[in-house]
This record gives sequence, structure tokens and C-alpha cells, in this order.
Amino acid sequence: MADVKITVSDNGPLIVSGEIQLLDGEGNPLAVKETTYLCRCGMSSSKPFCNGAHKGKFESVVRA
Repeated sequence: MADVKITVSDNGPLIVSGEIQLLDGEGNPLAVKETTYLCRCGMSSSKPFCNGAHKGKFESVVRA
């Protein structure tokens, strides 16, 4: 696998850039793109992917 970068966006999803393999709970692969947005808020109807349902309803600012 190539280099993968995961960015925690303020008040939004995890942004995963690079070649990844994402598996469901049974080990089946999910289709992903070069950049994948993963839900952190739990409100998305397309989990594990972000669909923007968090806008104005989710707050999380992570700093190292």
C-alpha cells in the first residue's frame, strides 16, 4: 500500500487520502476512492461514509 494520510477535519469527517482497503464487519471490501470521507458523528445515512448530515449538529475540534 502507498502512503496514506488521515486528517481529522474540524466538526466533520475523517478524510483518508491514499490507497486503502476498507472492510465491513464481515470482512467484505467496500468501494472507496482515492480520497474517502468517513463519518465521525454517527448521523450519516451512508455509514461508514460521510454524507454531510453533521453540518451544524456536530462539534469536534481535535488538536495534537
